[in-house]
Formats: sequence, structure tokens, C-alpha cells
Amino acid sequence: MLRPVLWDEKAGFNGAPSASPKLTSASEGQSSNDVAKLVGRGVDQMNRNDVAGASNTFKQVLKSDPGNKYAWYNLGVIAQQSNKPTSARTAYEKALKTDPRFGPALFNEAVLLQASNPDRALTLLKRAVASNPKASTAYFLMGEIMAKKGSKKDAKEAFARAVAIDPQLRSQVPAGFLG
Repeated sequence: MLRPVLWDEKAGFNGAPSASPKLTSASEGQSSNDVAKLVGRGVDQMNRNDVAGASNTFKQVLKSDPGNKYAWYNLGVIAQQSNKPTSARTAYEKALKTDPRFGPALFNEAVLLQASNPDRALTLLKRAVASNPKASTAYFLMGEIMAKKGSKKDAKEAFARAVAIDPQLRSQVPAGFLG
């Protein structure tokens, strides 16, 4: 089940591709700055619900910078929100090939896999929290998966970490898994 916000961002932290993403593999035709502007345009299009425009913009980014994790990640978000899980996983995996510690792609792929492959989802979530120990939603999802697997002690620990980082999550923790 998709959450309204998959990671809390589209291209990067706080909804922006980043202040100045390090895009160093742009081809001769476009500078890193041009590629960053295209990524920003794609995010703006996503924010305006122009999915087709955003998709085309991110594909344009990939022509200049085939390993651009932000473009791949956002194509994954578009596919995931369009109920195309196979395409979403492929895009997230390509983002992770460029940056194996890219938390948003790790988290969103885990969301896709939580029901069909919970062990793989947990592996991805552990990588996400290793790269960002304050990823409360990753800890929370770990708790949900562990609870479904019957690992109550591990689930309680994951929920406790999530709530310690973001106390607003307390109300969403299932009964019996707090303190």
C-alpha cells in the first residue's frame, strides 16, 4: 500500500533535488548546471501534477547524464504512483546503482517489496537508516514489517526509534508495540 508521501521528498531532501547536486557525468552537450536545472524543472512539473511532462524531462536528463540518481528516482516515484511497480523497482535500482546509499530510493523500493519480499524490504530499510540514522519513516516501516513477521521485540525497538526521532508517529504505532 502506498503512503501519500513515499519518502517526504521528490528528487532530494526537502522536496528539492538539493541545493547544488553534484552532477558530474553530464555529456558535452549540457553542463552539470543545465542538468540540475532540468531535474528542478521535472520536480516542478511533478508538483503541478504534470506527470507526462515530468517523465519526459527526467528522460531528457538521462540522455545527458545516464546515471543521474535524481532522474531515476523521480521516474520511480512516477511509476510507483501510477501503479507500475516493476518499472518503479527498475528505476529505483538504477538510482541505487549510482548511489547505493540513496535513502529515498532505498525506502521507496522497500515500500514496494514489504508485502511480497519482506526480508529484502528490511535489508533496504537497514541500508536507509545506516545512511540516515534520523530516517524515522524507515524505522517505522521496519517496525510494521517486523510486526507482521512476528518479531515483536524487534518491531518494538524499530517503532521506539521512529518515535524517538519523530514523536508525531506515536499515534500510528499499533497497540502493544510502545514502551
